[in-house]
Amino acid sequence: MSDLIASSDGAGLKIQMGSCISLHFALLMPSGEEIDTTRRGKPASLTLGDGNLLPGFEEALLGLSAGDDVQLVIPAEQAFGERVEANVRLMAKTLFAEFNSEEPLEPGLVVSFQAPDGELPGVVKAVFEDTVQVDFNHPLSGKDITFDVSILSVAAPLAEDASQ
Repeated sequence: MSDLIASSDGAGLKIQMGSCISLHFALLMPSGEEIDTTRRGKPASLTLGDGNLLPGFEEALLGLSAGDDVQLVIPAEQAFGERVEANVRLMAKTLFAEFNSEEPLEPGLVVSFQAPDGELPGVVKAVFEDTVQVDFNHPLSGKDITFDVSILSVAAPLAEDASQ
């Protein structure tokens, strides 16, 4: 029996790569703090594999059906990656002259530098006399994330599976 056939409980199609999905979700820290959600607004609509979700979150959706409400813990390495200490850099304070804004150069300030493949954001961790310590890790790196998801609808993959 194919995954494209309704499940025995009548819940409908099971999510697979290429499925068109409508869902509500919340991302929660281990403490329970909510860091992102669609639950107070419009549901998210996406095609699994289109790059809208990180691969670890997409993988967690595989096999779910419309009507499923689950909380899944996504390990740090499959969510926003592990923290890499080499991504914490000590930089000359003179490099921050361009950040002459209303916000003082202090811990917690998000700064962004031009990189070959776009912008590279970082968070100021410490300010010293001549240098500034900046953390270029994703702020959620090294943290397991709870993916609280409610699947609203699942449509079969288009193109390649439509002819099978």
